[in-house]
Amino acid sequence: MNKIVKKPWGTYVVLAKSKDFLIKKIKIKPEGVLSYQSHNFRSEHWVIIEGKATVIINNRTYYKTENESIFIPKKAKHRVLNESAKKNLVIIEVQTGTKFIESDIKRYSDIYGRNK
Repeated sequence: MNKIVKKPWGTYVVLAKSKDFLIKKIKIKPEGVLSYQSHNFRSEHWVIIEGKATVIINNRTYYKTENESIFIPKKAKHRVLNESAKKNLVIIEVQTGTKFIESDIKRYSDIYGRNK
C-alpha cells in the first residue's frame, strides 16, 4: 500500500511511478488551496474525478468538473482551489518530464505560510 502524504490542503498518494512518469491521487479538502507554484522538470495533466476545480494557470482561471481535464506545462505558474465548503475535490495527476521530486516546487504564494 502506498503511503498517504498529508498536506495542509488535504492528502495525496502516489499510485504509480517510473522513470518517465508519476501518477498521484490528490484529495483537496473543502476550501483547500494548493500554493501558486511552478515546476522546472515536469508537466502535469489533471483529471477531475470528484468535485469542481478552480484552476489558475499563469493568472488565467479555468473551471473544471468531473470527467474534465487540464494540462499544466512545465514552468507554468499554477494552483488549484476547492471552493466547495462541503465536498472534497479529487484529482488524478499525471506528471511527465525528467524529474519527479517534491523539491521541484517553486512557490510564489501560499495561504498556509510555506515558502519553498
